[in-house]
Amino acid sequence: MSLETDFVVIGSGVAGLRASIALAASGANVTVLTKDKASESNTEYAQGGVAVVLSDDDNAELHEEDTLVAGAGLCDPEAVETLVTDGTKYIKELIDWGIEFDREGGKLSFTQEAAHSRRRILHAHGDSTGKEIVRSLIARAGREKRINLLPFANTESLIVEGGRCTGVRFLDPILRAPRSISAKAVILCTGGAGQLYQHTTNPSVATGDGMAMAYFAGAEMADMEFVQFHPTALSLEGAPRFLLSEAMRGEGGVLRNVKGERFMGRYDERLEMAPRDIVSRSIVAEMRRTGSRNVFLDMTAINGEFLKERFPKIYETCMFYGLDITADLLPVSPASHYCMGGVRTDLHGRSTVPGLYAAGEVSCTGVHGANRLASNSLLEGLVFGARAGEAAVVDRSVPEWPAGVSNRRDVPLPDAIAAGSHDISTAVRKRVKRVMWERVGILRDGESLRRAITEFDHIASAHLSTSSRKFVTLATLVAKAALWREESRGAHFRTDFPEPVEAWRVHSVQKRDGSIFPAGRIDPDSASDATPTRSLQKPARQ
Repeated sequence: MSLETDFVVIGSGVAGLRASIALAASGANVTVLTKDKASESNTEYAQGGVAVVLSDDDNAELHEEDTLVAGAGLCDPEAVETLVTDGTKYIKELIDWGIEFDREGGKLSFTQEAAHSRRRILHAHGDSTGKEIVRSLIARAGREKRINLLPFANTESLIVEGGRCTGVRFLDPILRAPRSISAKAVILCTGGAGQLYQHTTNPSVATGDGMAMAYFAGAEMADMEFVQFHPTALSLEGAPRFLLSEAMRGEGGVLRNVKGERFMGRYDERLEMAPRDIVSRSIVAEMRRTGSRNVFLDMTAINGEFLKERFPKIYETCMFYGLDITADLLPVSPASHYCMGGVRTDLHGRSTVPGLYAAGEVSCTGVHGANRLASNSLLEGLVFGARAGEAAVVDRSVPEWPAGVSNRRDVPLPDAIAAGSHDISTAVRKRVKRVMWERVGILRDGESLRRAITEFDHIASAHLSTSSRKFVTLATLVAKAALWREESRGAHFRTDFPEPVEAWRVHSVQKRDGSIFPAGRIDPDSASDATPTRSLQKPARQ
């Protein structure tokens, strides 16, 4: 039996919830599917905070400039301007809805993080900003009777009819059987793919399912080579790669090597406040130089009571593993954290498949360029989640799309077998994650990338389940994009092409036919068919 609704939103992080609220405000019925509980997403794990221009000594131009600098020449200025200017409006809206940002003397309390020129980071309950934003948005969505949240509903594939996305196929959590749901449009807000790597700060749900489904449905993917590695994940045997927030360095924490030496001065004049990609590579270089498996984050010079109040969750978690952040050196090393690339969209969330929208980490608007500025991700989810919802409402009044395929169909995964089949998917994922970490990680080169692609092709030749097929496909997209880009820029560092090259200051775009090419962004002022702008010529080899 097929269900029907006006709109389907996949994902219940900040982007998905904000898109749902925008859709419901139009009077539409919205079904929100999420493969875990409604609050389980990357948003909930965002510790540092949300960047926004609200303090007296800040302005939009400064925030834009900081974002562009961090993006290493690949941010789209119009996308950044949209993020910064609309961001203030949507954060004020959250405050009106009752979110509890931390305050001092009744005024909003701001902190600073790496690569920001001002203290513009709002935080909630110290280091639980994402969790508080999710709480606020779930409460707001709960007041909308037209929003139906359906947890533990794992989306398997998108449905395409006449060349347009008209619904999804998912596993019903009650019937424990596949079902389909039809809609005027589908908004992907499924988050990123940090779980592609052996070491990650992301929760287990961050497997990139939405990206893979969009790719198999024919959507173009952009900038998949740009994966951000967070410099300071807890590196302790027997403990998860728990994120030690960027804000800890913003409050005065310093990095030391195994000899106790502060080392960032060897690599960048901004020291610990350099952009994440630089700090991550500096830590790797220092570990190699000293023959160690980690470095240390030193917070001991900062008032202990302040640290306990400012970072309560981090303090509690570290204490559980026998570490006192007020007195001990904290062992850290980089881990995969954020995908700058994803489903290629315009500034209203429209993908290159009519009826399919994307917002948040699953998408690529060009706002982050080659390296995301710290604490811009929550802001992105709010801004572009709302814009995607609003655009979907407007677009539903557009006349029928030109028919490409006359019959309704699920978009199949090539050679895939039933999701319940036994293909030892855990072993497949472990193998992919190891290869990604070793060959498609912080430091890359052509030989390692080619070997990774060969191994992924070998894995893909087996009879895989749907979930494993998605996982291997996504890993292959990242590796192929990294091999294609013969330069180093932002989070993408090639040891065989160690410098940025002006001719490569373009976005990579990948299509279902296996092609990869350079392009500009989708024109945000184009008609609602989301026709991409003319592709640029491939850069000449250097």
